[in-house]
Amino acid sequence: MRCPKCGCQDDKVVDSRASREGATIRRRRECIACEHRFTTYEEIEKLGLVIVKRDGRREDFSKDKLLSGIRKACQKRPVSPKIIEDLAERIAETVNIKFEGEVPAEFIGKQVMDGLREIDEVAYVRFASVYRRFQEATDFVQEVKKMEAQQ
Repeated sequence: MRCPKCGCQDDKVVDSRASREGATIRRRRECIACEHRFTTYEEIEKLGLVIVKRDGRREDFSKDKLLSGIRKACQKRPVSPKIIEDLAERIAETVNIKFEGEVPAEFIGKQVMDGLREIDEVAYVRFASVYRRFQEATDFVQEVKKMEAQQ
């Protein structure tokens, strides 16, 4: 591991402990050269999942891209970063458990919409407008009416 302060590749592990319910290992390291301490995380490398898009294209599954989409939907909303990260983590875990190899994009989109519906209705409508490709204002009104009927 390269020291973020001096770039030296010699370090020692000072402390290790399980993190995120055992999904990762958190390690505190100390650089041998400059004695700077830093933290690294180690996790199991999962076989790459591929998302099958609506038009048949395939794209590598990226938890970062999933997180980015959820963050955009929640932008300027009273939703904590922790809640957003937890939702992305929960969806990624579900995808990894349920699928091997290929994942339909519709499954991920539905999971995000269901999660956002519970967290923040405005974020849900924002995401749904992009995911379902709303074309007109009436599409928004219909979605809001559906939400009101479910309450």
